Amino acid sequence: MVAICELCGRSGVETTVHHLLPKEKGGTFGDKADLCIPCHKQIHALYNNEEIAARLTTLQELRNDVKLSSFIKWLRKQPPTKIMKIKKSNQRKRKK
Repeated sequence: MVAICELCGRSGVETTVHHLLPKEKGGTFGDKADLCIPCHKQIHALYNNEEIAARLTTLQELRNDVKLSSFIKWLRKQPPTKIMKIKKSNQRKRKK
């Protein structure tokens, strides 16, 4: 669906549904947000579901997160058609 990303605010982007409380943590029927694909992928590349459930369950908490806020600031300057690669952070890779 082409819409506005609720996290970065870009319009004309394809969005996906993000469960603010991960489904595996009880958020199946909870609050959701329509996020562009880069924002959604970046959240899950930086944080596992335990971290998201513990401290990133609102759009404001996501926007205020140190790691994510710099990405959002950069992403807002990118055209909605730009395709980018999102890689898991080194910290996230080591935790497995």
